[in-house]
This record gives sequence, C-alpha cells and structure tokens, in this order.
Amino acid sequence: MKTFFVDSFTDQKFKGNPAAVCLTETELSNTTMQNIATEIGFSETAFIKKINGNIYSIRFFTPKKEVPLCGHATLASSKIIFDTTGIDAITFINYEDVELKTRKGDDGKIVMQFPVYDTEEIEVPKAMLDALGITATVNIRFSPKNKIILIEINDADMLAKLSPDFAALVNSYNDINGVLVTARSSNANFDFHYRYFWPWAGSNEDPVTGGIQTFLTKYWAGKLNKNEFKAFQSSLRTGMMSTELFPDKVLIYGEAVTVLEGEFNIGE
Repeated sequence: MKTFFVDSFTDQKFKGNPAAVCLTETELSNTTMQNIATEIGFSETAFIKKINGNIYSIRFFTPKKEVPLCGHATLASSKIIFDTTGIDAITFINYEDVELKTRKGDDGKIVMQFPVYDTEEIEVPKAMLDALGITATVNIRFSPKNKIILIEINDADMLAKLSPDFAALVNSYNDINGVLVTARSSNANFDFHYRYFWPWAGSNEDPVTGGIQTFLTKYWAGKLNKNEFKAFQSSLRTGMMSTELFPDKVLIYGEAVTVLEGEFNIGE
C-alpha cells in the first residue's frame, strides 16, 4: 500500500503537523487501519480510496481511535492526490457522509472547505485548570459535535508556556476528545493563538490542528467582529493557517510538504 508522510500547515520539512496518507486499493478492516495508525504513531493517519473521478472516501485514525474530521490529514491527503494525479479539486467523503471539498488555491496554498459548528456554555472542574496550569480564564465553551472543550485565556505568551500534567488532565474529565486553549494574539501577524491537548483520543498534544477551526473560527469571529483570520498554533513544532468564515462553512488555507514516500506491507 502506497504510504506518504506529509508535514501539514507549514512550508518547511519537520515543522507543522506530520500526517500519514495511505492510498488504499481495497477495503481494509477497521482493525487493520487502527493497527497501522498505531504502528505509525502520528496524531492521525488518513486512509483514502478513490470512488470515481475526483471523489474519494477518507477515514482518519489516531493511535487510539477513529475520528470523523481531521484538518491536517485532509490537507496532507489533498497534497498527495494533487501531486500524483494532476487534478486540482477533490471531494472527500468521511464516514459520517460529510463532504470535505478541497482545491488548489491561486497562491499555491490548498483550500479546504469544512462545516461550521456551534459551541455552548460549560463549566469545568478546577482539577482540569490545575492540570493545564491555568489560573484565570476569559471564557469556557464546549463543542458538542467535536466533543472538545474550548478555554480562552488572556495571554498568548502564557499559552505558549503551558506544560500540562497529562495524567492529571485525563483524570479530570471523562467522555471528551480534547481541550483547546486559545488566546488573542499579541503579534500583529496573527489574530489568535491556540494549542490542542487530547490525551483522551490521540497524543498528548497535537502539533497543528485544522479540524478545530470548525468551531474556533466562528468563536473568534464573534469576539473580533470579522470573518478572515490568521491563526498560529504555538506548539513545539509550531504551525499556521488562514481561515475564512461563511454562514454555512469555514475555509482553511494551508501548505504542506511531503517528506517520505514508501510502501506499507499490510499483509491482508
């Protein structure tokens, strides 16, 4: 099975968020896909299969479980299909039958169209804030569709310095996929910063996360009264993307770099 490693949301190798892209010719069992994703160990591995024309199925597996949406693995998959087929627009269909449309942008970036989701008020235990190292919050919200808690703090520099106790974090809350911490940017080049911690469903921290823009872009649109943004993920690897909000969708603009091409011996 042809397999690629791609660094997403960056124009430099060994930055951004690495994703594995597996081009499947036949149907693989869920167990096999999970074993492959666990073996590779990236925050997500995408399995894509051509349906017809420019329509592909896509499934995302973390080292622990399958998830319905993943921005950086969609970006990585688009990069591989664009580079290997010559087409310039794709419709991915995930396991929930949600269409994820991507296309080549005029500036060389890849444009991804994702759905938009709402957030609602939620209270979190002090144990969660203590585990994150947060002493004061601006706002706390919850994305029911993504099962992700959003915590806004008022200092982007403090956000970059967070060093969570992940064992305590997992024990502080049940039945969620992750916690997103965000802050307004103090840098004129960006509108907001964020980090995503998800030891419940994937790795401790996701280096660069696109899927959270399904609700984070709308959140900041309400705060900043605008619909176009530049976002910075202040993880160790760092990454950046642009987003644009519409009533029924969010566009995510990003770049990706292929770092490895090979074959996975699946043995099925």
